[in-house]
Amino acid sequence: MTKKMTYAGVGVDYEAMDPFKRLAQAAGRKTAKNILRLGFSEVEISRGESAYLMDAGDHYVAHVEEGLGTKDLVADAMYRLTGKSYYDHIAQCTVAMIVNDMITLGALPLSVAMHLAVGVSSWFNDEKRCSDLINGWKKACELARCTWGGGETPTLKGIVHPDAVVLSGSSVGVVKPKTRLINAANIQHRDAIVIIGSSGIHANGLTLAREIAEKLPKGYLTKLSDGRLYGEALLDPTMIYVPLIEDCFNEGVKIHYAVNITGHGWRKLMRATQSFAYVIDHIPVPHPVFSFIQEHGPVDNKEAYANLNMGAGFALYVRDSDVRKVLTIASRLGMSGMQAGTIEANKVKKVIIHPLGLEYLGSTLGVR
Repeated sequence: MTKKMTYAGVGVDYEAMDPFKRLAQAAGRKTAKNILRLGFSEVEISRGESAYLMDAGDHYVAHVEEGLGTKDLVADAMYRLTGKSYYDHIAQCTVAMIVNDMITLGALPLSVAMHLAVGVSSWFNDEKRCSDLINGWKKACELARCTWGGGETPTLKGIVHPDAVVLSGSSVGVVKPKTRLINAANIQHRDAIVIIGSSGIHANGLTLAREIAEKLPKGYLTKLSDGRLYGEALLDPTMIYVPLIEDCFNEGVKIHYAVNITGHGWRKLMRATQSFAYVIDHIPVPHPVFSFIQEHGPVDNKEAYANLNMGAGFALYVRDSDVRKVLTIASRLGMSGMQAGTIEANKVKKVIIHPLGLEYLGSTLGVR
């Protein structure tokens, strides 16, 4: 019998990583007093969320740091195999990872900075790859309705492999007016859970996906059920949801909470601290790349939905009366969406995915 593949088994173990995050948050909280002299103060509710907020009087300032992960290794492999760099795609993925975290608290990005670490300076001699990266980053900033403010390009010989890069970045944003703050305290019993579709695997789960490629005779050139190459599908650009949030605000939607479904998969739906049951009655059809990963891992549903987006890129919790408006806005922006379920008051925090018979307890999500 083939042994089932897990995310922890390929080296990405959240049980090992999350305790560090909690220790860092606790230490960081003790430094909040340092900004008081400048007229700013920490917004306590943002600790442990996807973005950090500071109160600036008539608005909140937001800050986010995020990274691409190992998706660039897939791009590098496909570049060697096909002659196409895909660095424009992974540039968008990196920006998306940053700004999609920022908007979960209602902040809109003002500027994004690139951090591109290489192992050897000669990496920059490939003009095609560099051009694709620059053009992709610029396009992503346009999609995110923000400016590209600059960045850093260190050569880290001995740390970064000569054929690879570490691509990440940060962003500063603003919640203005303050009434646009998305606060988990606003989540209510019977709120609707609106799922907005993903464009594919986005930028989480690539370590698992790469392990599968190594087992396949044709690797990334293996065809999926829809005829596309495995490597090509893995490199689809990540959706940027900034326009959705901004347009929802502009059209009067009251967003009670928002979730960027990345690491921790559908468990991320219960990121808020309160004890609610997040009851899912309808799920999007996963892209062919997910079915491929599950088949060739193999990866069962429990593991897949605990770590991958499985077709759900973002979630909004809103009043039932706002659902139609959210779906209309999403459709206008070229995004798919559905009312996936409801939030119910419950003594135990958990996510229940009825169509698959899955249940995840709050104890499995240790990001705070």
